[in-house]
Amino acid sequence: MKLEFKLNGKTTELEVSGGERVLDVLRERLNLVGTKEGCGKGECGACTVLLDGAPVCSCLLLSSQVAGREIVTIEGLAAGDKLHPVQEAFAEVGAVQCGFCTPGAVLSAVALLRRQSSPSRAEIKSALSGNLCRCTGYEKIVAAVELAAKNMAKEVRRPHANAHRGGHGRSPRRTR
Repeated sequence: MKLEFKLNGKTTELEVSGGERVLDVLRERLNLVGTKEGCGKGECGACTVLLDGAPVCSCLLLSSQVAGREIVTIEGLAAGDKLHPVQEAFAEVGAVQCGFCTPGAVLSAVALLRRQSSPSRAEIKSALSGNLCRCTGYEKIVAAVELAAKNMAKEVRRPHANAHRGGHGRSPRRTR
């Protein structure tokens, strides 16, 4: 089947079987390897992408399910050479260790901050609950989201602040 969807802001068309996982299409067909496969069962969040602004596990999403929709991967967050404020905060706080879970956690945090500009620690932990990390105790990840929220609030107060893309702020949805 011919699949057309928006990927990282650009219309994308390709032939797919319809039964291919979005994770495999992104990594193997489109060479977007920032999306990782951890468990392949929608439990770890390493494969998180934003689908129409909401975090979802791409390992559970079939290519036919994204027709006419919009996907944002970790590669689509930066504006040229300028990292997204969440990416900057993860780097500044040292929330990145091995880096395997980082893309999924960043995308879940982005979705949360688009929905809730000043989340509580409990809201941050809830939004990240679908993203497992084996290297950290999560404190630096939570601190990075708090810093990103603070920095993004400063940006909004500036006269020419960049508008950030919309989203929902939930843990990755498991689409079965």
